Amino acid sequence: MILSLETATNVCAVALHKEGKLLVEKTLAIPQAHSTQLTVLIQQTLQEAGAKTQDLQAVAISKGPGSYTGLRIGVSVGKGLCFALQIPLIAVHTLQALAYPLLACHAPDTLFCPMLDARRMEVYCAVWDGAGKEILPTEAKIIDQDAFADLLQNHQMLYFGDGAGKCKDLIKHPNAVFLDNILPTADAIGQLAYPKLITQQTEDLAYFEPLYLKDFVNNMPKI
Repeated sequence: MILSLETATNVCAVALHKEGKLLVEKTLAIPQAHSTQLTVLIQQTLQEAGAKTQDLQAVAISKGPGSYTGLRIGVSVGKGLCFALQIPLIAVHTLQALAYPLLACHAPDTLFCPMLDARRMEVYCAVWDGAGKEILPTEAKIIDQDAFADLLQNHQMLYFGDGAGKCKDLIKHPNAVFLDNILPTADAIGQLAYPKLITQQTEDLAYFEPLYLKDFVNNMPKI
């Protein structure tokens, strides 16, 4: 069994998989819910599945990029469980997990560009093809009218995630398609984590840090 945690955005989600098959998934799409609701969702998920923490073989977390606070909470809870249970931690790329459910639903030459909001006209993004091969690496990218122009010449590109909406008015190419209401899921984290567990692609509990891409910015007003 793998317990999966998704906390990189406003979505707070937990899933439990057994041998790669989903047993239970719980999701809340409420801003700033992670600190109060993540452990509650974990308890509810295990209870609904009739499982205990001692039944877990690994914990998988969404490693980023994304919300600094959300990532810290998810990683902290994941590490705590792994330390207590002496089981491995698996880190799954947040953008890859966001794209994963869409890969099999479109033409093979379609490109997939998940986007997470990174303030102003900047997004965290990457590009994958239909086979799950990374075409452009993860970056914090400022979006303008020329963004992805070379790829759009020969490919339909799907844009989705909570950062895609603010890019609609800039990326106007006929091959650019924007999908609404595509949210991160703990189910995708668990599905991508299973082969990592089988091949022992796990993290060092003492030294693992989330993929932030950018330094934390405190938006609290100055006194």
